Amino acid sequence: MGCSLFYTIKQFNTTMSISYLSKEGYEKLKAELDHMKKVQRPFISSQIAEARDKGDLSENAEYDAAKDAQGLLELKISKAQEVLANCRVMDESQIDTSKVSIFCTVKVLNKKIGKEVSYTIVSESEADLKLRKISSKSAIGMALLGKKVGETLIVNVPAGELELDVLSITAEM
Repeated sequence: MGCSLFYTIKQFNTTMSISYLSKEGYEKLKAELDHMKKVQRPFISSQIAEARDKGDLSENAEYDAAKDAQGLLELKISKAQEVLANCRVMDESQIDTSKVSIFCTVKVLNKKIGKEVSYTIVSESEADLKLRKISSKSAIGMALLGKKVGETLIVNVPAGELELDVLSITAEM
Protein backbone atom coordinates (compact mmCIF):
# COMPACT_ATOMS: atom_id res chain seq x y z
CA MET A 1 0.00 0.00 0.00
CA GLY A 2 1.31 3.45 -0.86
CA CYS A 3 2.09 6.20 1.57
CA SER A 4 -0.10 9.00 0.25
CA LEU A 5 -3.76 9.55 0.97
CA PHE A 6 -4.63 11.31 -2.26
CA TYR A 7 -3.13 10.81 -5.64
CA THR A 8 -4.12 12.30 -8.91
CA ILE A 9 -5.25 10.41 -11.96
CA LYS A 10 -5.35 12.29 -15.25
CA GLN A 11 -8.07 10.78 -17.37
CA PHE A 12 -9.83 12.43 -20.27
CA ASN A 13 -8.46 15.84 -19.17
CA THR A 14 -10.15 15.61 -15.76
CA THR A 15 -8.56 15.32 -12.35
CA MET A 16 -9.97 12.81 -9.90
CA SER A 17 -8.79 12.45 -6.30
CA ILE A 18 -8.96 9.04 -4.70
CA SER A 19 -9.47 9.13 -0.95
CA TYR A 20 -9.19 6.22 1.44
CA LEU A 21 -11.90 5.84 4.06
CA SER A 22 -12.55 3.40 6.85
CA LYS A 23 -15.88 1.57 6.67
CA GLU A 24 -17.03 3.71 9.62
CA GLY A 25 -15.95 6.92 7.85
CA TYR A 26 -17.69 5.85 4.64
CA GLU A 27 -20.95 5.07 6.46
CA LYS A 28 -20.78 8.36 8.38
CA LEU A 29 -20.25 10.39 5.19
CA LYS A 30 -23.09 8.52 3.47
CA ALA A 31 -25.41 9.30 6.40
CA GLU A 32 -24.37 12.98 6.36
CA LEU A 33 -25.08 13.17 2.63
CA ASP A 34 -28.46 11.53 3.10
CA HIS A 35 -29.30 14.01 5.90
CA MET A 36 -28.27 16.97 3.76
CA LYS A 37 -30.43 15.77 0.86
CA LYS A 38 -33.52 14.62 2.77
CA VAL A 39 -33.63 17.05 5.71
CA GLN A 40 -31.53 20.16 5.15
CA ARG A 41 -32.33 20.68 1.45
CA PRO A 42 -36.15 20.64 1.95
CA PHE A 43 -35.81 22.85 5.03
CA ILE A 44 -33.84 25.48 3.13
CA SER A 45 -36.29 25.28 0.22
CA SER A 46 -39.15 25.99 2.63
CA GLN A 47 -37.21 28.96 4.06
CA ILE A 48 -36.74 30.35 0.55
CA ALA A 49 -40.45 29.92 -0.24
CA GLU A 50 -41.42 31.57 3.05
CA ALA A 51 -39.09 34.51 2.43
CA ARG A 52 -40.35 34.84 -1.16
CA ASP A 53 -43.93 35.07 0.13
CA LYS A 54 -42.98 38.16 2.14
CA GLY A 55 -42.82 40.29 -0.97
CA ASP A 56 -40.10 42.42 -2.54
CA LEU A 57 -37.02 40.20 -3.05
CA SER A 58 -34.67 43.11 -3.75
CA GLU A 59 -34.58 44.11 -0.07
CA ASN A 60 -35.40 40.78 1.55
CA ALA A 61 -32.50 39.80 3.84
CA GLU A 62 -34.18 36.53 4.82
CA TYR A 63 -34.41 35.51 1.16
CA ASP A 64 -30.75 36.41 0.54
CA ALA A 65 -29.63 34.46 3.63
CA ALA A 66 -31.68 31.42 2.63
CA LYS A 67 -30.27 31.52 -0.93
CA ASP A 68 -26.73 31.76 0.49
CA ALA A 69 -27.41 28.80 2.80
CA GLN A 70 -28.76 26.86 -0.18
CA GLY A 71 -25.59 27.55 -2.17
CA LEU A 72 -23.36 26.39 0.69
CA LEU A 73 -25.44 23.26 1.21
CA GLU A 74 -25.31 22.37 -2.48
CA LEU A 75 -21.52 22.78 -2.39
CA LYS A 76 -21.27 20.44 0.62
CA ILE A 77 -23.53 17.91 -1.10
CA SER A 78 -21.43 18.06 -4.26
CA LYS A 79 -18.17 17.57 -2.33
CA ALA A 80 -19.58 14.64 -0.33
CA GLN A 81 -20.85 12.99 -3.52
CA GLU A 82 -17.44 13.43 -5.14
CA VAL A 83 -15.62 11.88 -2.16
CA LEU A 84 -18.03 8.94 -2.02
CA ALA A 85 -17.83 8.38 -5.78
CA ASN A 86 -14.02 8.38 -5.77
CA CYS A 87 -13.14 6.65 -2.51
CA ARG A 88 -11.79 3.29 -1.56
CA VAL A 89 -13.02 1.70 1.64
CA MET A 90 -10.14 0.07 3.50
CA ASP A 91 -10.09 -2.71 6.05
CA GLU A 92 -7.41 -3.78 8.52
CA SER A 93 -6.24 -6.71 6.38
CA GLN A 94 -5.12 -4.25 3.67
CA ILE A 95 -2.87 -2.21 5.95
CA ASP A 96 0.88 -2.60 5.66
CA THR A 97 2.40 -2.13 9.15
CA SER A 98 6.03 -2.36 8.02
CA LYS A 99 5.88 1.42 7.59
CA VAL A 100 3.45 4.18 8.47
CA SER A 101 0.55 4.43 6.04
CA ILE A 102 -3.07 5.52 6.07
CA PHE A 103 -5.07 3.92 8.93
CA CYS A 104 -1.98 2.87 10.86
CA THR A 105 -1.82 3.67 14.54
CA VAL A 106 1.65 4.96 15.35
CA LYS A 107 3.14 5.23 18.82
CA VAL A 108 5.81 7.92 18.96
CA LEU A 109 8.05 9.35 21.64
CA ASN A 110 8.18 13.15 21.76
CA LYS A 111 11.87 13.54 22.66
CA LYS A 112 11.46 17.16 23.77
CA ILE A 113 9.04 16.34 26.59
CA GLY A 114 9.77 12.62 26.96
CA LYS A 115 6.13 11.62 26.44
CA GLU A 116 4.70 8.77 24.36
CA VAL A 117 1.71 9.55 22.17
CA SER A 118 -0.29 7.43 19.73
CA TYR A 119 -1.85 8.78 16.54
CA THR A 120 -4.00 7.06 13.94
CA ILE A 121 -3.36 8.42 10.45
CA VAL A 122 -6.67 8.98 8.65
CA SER A 123 -8.14 10.89 5.72
CA GLU A 124 -8.98 14.56 6.15
CA SER A 125 -12.69 13.85 6.49
CA GLU A 126 -12.11 11.45 9.41
CA ALA A 127 -9.60 13.52 11.37
CA ASP A 128 -10.49 14.14 15.03
CA LEU A 129 -7.70 15.34 17.29
CA LYS A 130 -9.68 14.50 20.44
CA LEU A 131 -9.60 10.86 19.37
CA ARG A 132 -5.94 11.19 18.27
CA LYS A 133 -6.95 10.68 14.63
CA ILE A 134 -4.80 12.99 12.55
CA SER A 135 -5.05 13.77 8.87
CA SER A 136 -2.42 12.37 6.55
CA LYS A 137 -2.31 15.94 5.16
CA SER A 138 -1.35 17.47 8.53
CA ALA A 139 2.28 18.32 9.28
CA ILE A 140 2.72 15.39 11.66
CA GLY A 141 0.74 13.02 9.43
CA MET A 142 2.80 13.85 6.34
CA ALA A 143 6.06 13.55 8.29
CA LEU A 144 5.09 10.13 9.67
CA LEU A 145 3.98 8.58 6.37
CA GLY A 146 6.53 6.05 5.12
CA LYS A 147 8.53 5.97 8.37
CA LYS A 148 9.49 2.68 10.02
CA VAL A 149 9.88 1.62 13.65
CA GLY A 150 13.10 3.04 15.08
CA GLU A 151 13.24 6.06 12.77
CA THR A 152 13.49 9.58 14.14
CA LEU A 153 11.85 12.52 12.43
CA ILE A 154 11.70 16.25 12.93
CA VAL A 155 8.38 17.96 12.29
CA ASN A 156 7.83 21.69 11.96
CA VAL A 157 4.57 22.62 13.70
CA PRO A 158 3.19 26.04 14.65
CA ALA A 159 4.62 25.63 18.19
CA GLY A 160 8.12 24.91 16.84
CA GLU A 161 9.99 21.72 16.02
CA LEU A 162 9.03 18.29 17.29
CA GLU A 163 11.52 15.45 17.37
CA LEU A 164 9.70 12.13 17.31
CA ASP A 165 10.90 8.53 17.53
CA VAL A 166 8.64 5.92 15.94
CA LEU A 167 8.11 3.22 18.60
CA SER A 168 5.44 0.98 17.04
CA ILE A 169 3.06 0.70 14.09
CA THR A 170 -0.19 -1.24 14.28
CA ALA A 171 -3.27 -1.65 12.10
CA GLU A 172 -6.06 -0.39 14.32
CA MET A 173 -8.95 1.31 12.63
